[in-house]
Amino acid sequence: MDAAQTSPAERATPIVDIRGLATVFGKGDQAFAVHQNLDLQVQPGEILSLVGGSGTGKTVLLRHILGLTRPTRGSVTVLGQPAARLGGEGASARVGMLFQHGALFSAFSVLDNIAFALRELGTLPADVVRDAALVKLRLAGLAPEHAARMPADLSGGMIKRVALARALIMDPPLLLLDEPTAGLDPNGSDEFCELLRTLHGQLGLTVIMVTHDLDTLYALSTRVAVLADKRVIVAGPPREVAQFDHPFIDHFFRGERGRRALAPATALAPVKET
Repeated sequence: MDAAQTSPAERATPIVDIRGLATVFGKGDQAFAVHQNLDLQVQPGEILSLVGGSGTGKTVLLRHILGLTRPTRGSVTVLGQPAARLGGEGASARVGMLFQHGALFSAFSVLDNIAFALRELGTLPADVVRDAALVKLRLAGLAPEHAARMPADLSGGMIKRVALARALIMDPPLLLLDEPTAGLDPNGSDEFCELLRTLHGQLGLTVIMVTHDLDTLYALSTRVAVLADKRVIVAGPPREVAQFDHPFIDHFFRGERGRRALAPATALAPVKET
């Protein structure tokens, strides 16, 4: 295919470009590989879901993208730079992270949790930081009166929203989500998915999401990458990936739970890439 026939997404520089990745833990006879010859590219505006069985290294891969750990071999490039550079100053301006259980600072109020990264810069007046945090609070679907609450006083859904607002305080172009709807009831999960869908469109985010929840996967994903056999065995639109011949995919996508999740998903319009 020549350049004139390629789509804009195919011509775009990947937001995340992982090539020849190997991750080995331990030494000598105790060494074991989690990733081996893993390749993955994430294009601007995608919502990419990472799925795989236990021990396939999904969270390890997120840590590599964040620059918190370095692979044994291979390269991880994020926003045109080696991911290892993201672990230093200014990382939150490039990548936002929503942890599975929120990981809020228990001694800080909601507002102080959201404002933390911006305040740590030390370059903006306190009132500007406060106003920016309130904007993100509202963006996450919470009211200004929630700003003074402590994390212990929040419901599970509210914790997720505060953590999301904190992840977005520096307006990063890339957002990483680790099991974003884990622990939420069905209604709360649907509402949080709708919030993520809205913010993806409004802010032009690129999203990488680890999830075991098929309803969330079908509701949000533009693409799915499946980790198995120490690599990405297939990546593509959810319904195409579900037809790939592999034991994990057969169990995960085509089992009873997968069939239940796919049925309502067929009525939803696919998420548009920005």
